[in-house]
Amino acid sequence: MEIDAWVWWLIGAVGLGIPLVLTAMPEFGMFSAGAVAGAVVAALGGGVVAQVLVFAVVSVALIAVVRPIANRHRTGAPRFSSGVDALKGRQAIVVERVHANGGRIKLAGEIWSARTLDSEMTFEEGQQVDVVEIDGATAVVM
Repeated sequence: MEIDAWVWWLIGAVGLGIPLVLTAMPEFGMFSAGAVAGAVVAALGGGVVAQVLVFAVVSVALIAVVRPIANRHRTGAPRFSSGVDALKGRQAIVVERVHANGGRIKLAGEIWSARTLDSEMTFEEGQQVDVVEIDGATAVVM
């Protein structure tokens, strides 16, 4: 009993899909899609050279097109921040003198304890400051 070429291509596609799931490397998925394209060519009666050529072209095209898009999405900054992350970079008003050891600011409508980023800095009541980070329940400002 002889197995058709398209079946071998599908077995190869499944074989390439296994490392995709285990390693989460999308390139294996693209090679798997190329193998499915090779199976389609084999099922339509294309020769071995055509099958391998379609596999290579589809795999390389997917890697060339999809991989840069995936990298751009992976490294892109989140569009929505919440909680204390949303407070970083915002401006606040000094309510009580702020220095390295403490003070109070009005941030996002609430009174926060604050301290300066630089121990040499001091901000007086009414000044506008920028929130650099949130350290526990204390805003670090400059």
